[in-house]
Amino acid sequence: MGMKRMAALALVLAFLAFQGIAAAEMKGHEGMSGMKGHGSQEGHGDMMKMGDKIFSGKVGPWLGEARLIDMKAQMEKAKASGMKMEGMMKSYHFEIELTDAGTKKLVTEGKGSVTVTGPDKKSEKTAIAAMAGHFGVDINLPKPGKYTFKVTMESGGKKGSATFSHTVK
Repeated sequence: MGMKRMAALALVLAFLAFQGIAAAEMKGHEGMSGMKGHGSQEGHGDMMKMGDKIFSGKVGPWLGEARLIDMKAQMEKAKASGMKMEGMMKSYHFEIELTDAGTKKLVTEGKGSVTVTGPDKKSEKTAIAAMAGHFGVDINLPKPGKYTFKVTMESGGKKGSATFSHTVK
């Protein structure tokens, strides 16, 4: 495994550890103003939501919420807390959480892709992987402007898609 992959893996592990620490720190604060956990979602606990919500709505038969996490900002936070981070990485982590509309349970297995079209009208399609309670992938959004995301998902014999936009400042 190359140094770039090791650095990326270390960042992902640090990122997941940070989420766990934040979730533990926030436990019991669900009722406080401005504190948003996921409360009763099965298998998801009170994990804090990171990044910016860029979509909430239907993805075929599911309810979906997409978030975009600025990895450069996360690296700066990690460095400020004393962690040493080096290496090349994608600029953002894109994640989408799917919930079964009927049972309200998280969809944790499946596959999909996201096609991102940037302000320069160039598109890139990337596979989305199942992760801890969501589906995600690291992507590059190299410059400010409007990006369009087309998500296509498959799980349990069902298929769905959604298209939405987000402006990176």
